[in-house]
Amino acid sequence: MTLHRVFKTLTRDLAFFTEPYGTSRMIRCKRAYEPCEADDGYRVLVDRLWPRNLRKEALALNGWLKNLAPSTALRQAFKGGELDFAAFRDGYRKELAGHPEHWWPLLEIAAKGQLMLVYAARDEHQNNAQVLAEWLEEELERRGAPSSPTCYADERMS
Repeated sequence: MTLHRVFKTLTRDLAFFTEPYGTSRMIRCKRAYEPCEADDGYRVLVDRLWPRNLRKEALALNGWLKNLAPSTALRQAFKGGELDFAAFRDGYRKELAGHPEHWWPLLEIAAKGQLMLVYAARDEHQNNAQVLAEWLEEELERRGAPSSPTCYADERMS
């Protein structure tokens, strides 16, 4: 990994963790236990398990994508302390890479407006929703605006 890429990743991660909810990010994360707000946009629960002690109406969800959550084994290993966050993140990213059909529809939603990834974890910085948001942002960036190849028709070849 080049130094430029490392710096770009670190600055993006720093901005990701310090942006308040009211910014113009397309993809944001919010705990299920925080109240729903008008500017949340499309709200989707990204946990395999339903948040404890919450009614369906209280979450005001547009969807629940259980298959998008980390596998049970990965989630339990992270929660049990067998994996640190870096290992969990790598494992979850591999799972996401293996199943684009689970996250692909969210790219269209995020490209058109606000996407709120709702999660139940206590840790607001080290959870599956943060990893998923990072993944989706990278995919949106990779998609970018279409461009045409450079034309070298007027240049002479030596």
